[in-house]
Amino acid sequence: MRQPGRRERLLAARERDGDTCLWCARRLTGTVAATTDHVVPKVKGGPSWLENEVAACRRCNGERGHRGAVEWLEECERRGWSPDPARLERVLVSLADAIAERGGQRRARPHLDAQLRRLRKRWPSAA
Repeated sequence: MRQPGRRERLLAARERDGDTCLWCARRLTGTVAATTDHVVPKVKGGPSWLENEVAACRRCNGERGHRGAVEWLEECERRGWSPDPARLERVLVSLADAIAERGGQRRARPHLDAQLRRLRKRWPSAA
């Protein structure tokens, strides 16, 4: 199955999740440029699938680097931003379902499972 290109995935992520950054909740309009951010970083085996991407502002995407999603969510909270743990959980569950359906992604699975456990422990109301 052919995956859409980067631009199409960004548009689809914004349509799915709205026009705010998952990490800091800034509106992705005007001077705040939207980018796609891999929830499971590519260096940890994360695929370039829509299920693994969220719309994020350039600042958050750049500063997050290869940190785990929950670690970065906690950092955003410490900075006084308004991260969205419920949206992150939806994306992680959607990715887990996509991997179960399509197979593969051996490297991404352990990281994904650990992120879901940590998220649900830290923010039980997100579940």
